[in-house]
Amino acid sequence: MTENPYQSPATDARVVGINSGNIEDLRKVAKYQKAILTCILIQLLAIGLQFALSAELRILLSLGLIIVGVASTVFIFLLATHVYSTGLGVLLGILALIPCIGLIVLLAINGKATTVLRNNGIEVGLLGANLSKI
Repeated sequence: MTENPYQSPATDARVVGINSGNIEDLRKVAKYQKAILTCILIQLLAIGLQFALSAELRILLSLGLIIVGVASTVFIFLLATHVYSTGLGVLLGILALIPCIGLIVLLAINGKATTVLRNNGIEVGLLGANLSKI
């Protein structure tokens, strides 16, 4: 009699769509998606705001967009290595540095993260998944 009757049941439930299949990596995907959604929001606001600013302030806006672009690259790489391969993560991270293509890459990787989270039964709203439900 080696089994403990009071032990909680062990499940072999693997997470769908994640390379490792761990629930911890699913939580990371949800966190990275929230960061990517923030980067998308900042870039869209900056695109609209550039037409309302003077030339001097547009330079500051451009510097801010460079910082957001680097942050986007990091989060795209981190998310892509969990749902795709490392090589594709590097490629998507490099593409994220190109101004207009970077926004398209952000939207594409956000769509993949949304699909992975929904396939695992997690509701995804406008600002990402609720981390307390994972």
